Amino acid sequence: MFKRNITPAETTQPIQAVERITSVLGSGLIWHGSINGSGGVRVEGAFEGEIALRGMLVVGETGRVTCENIRANAVIVAGAVRGNITTQKLEIRGSGRVWGDVVTTAFVTEEGAFLRGQIRMEERVELDLDAAPESTPGEAAQAEAIASTPMTLPETQPVKVKKERKKKEVIAESNVNTGP
Repeated sequence: MFKRNITPAETTQPIQAVERITSVLGSGLIWHGSINGSGGVRVEGAFEGEIALRGMLVVGETGRVTCENIRANAVIVAGAVRGNITTQKLEIRGSGRVWGDVVTTAFVTEEGAFLRGQIRMEERVELDLDAAPESTPGEAAQAEAIASTPMTLPETQPVKVKKERKKKEVIAESNVNTGP
């Protein structure tokens, strides 16, 4: 009675995998440099430099990011970001603060979120991320040398375990009558 007609186009669309965080910059860390490559990154500390990420960038509530241009497939901001953001999807949470211009195809915001800059919505966003090699030839040779080196483990001696008996403490109570 309420059956939905499924068109062939609907059945052939791939289901998009849920993005996962593979690296975390902890809340006590301050990092200067660049983050490039694939995977999900969560920033809870302070980061200053360049971010070009084929994956998701999450700036946690304690995270502080300063970049001239952030490029990532998806960006979620719950902390503070100073710099321009180019992404396919930007989400600014209620605690999030962004100072910079945004170019995106999808924009989500919660009540309390802050953005000082311009938003340009596009049908398609080019992130211009270079294909990252899996490893350099030197890194590959080093990994192969480590893998081919036989591992030797030190000899172990049996350890005797001494069991300790717990002593019971007895507390005596005394009733003292200080009668008339």
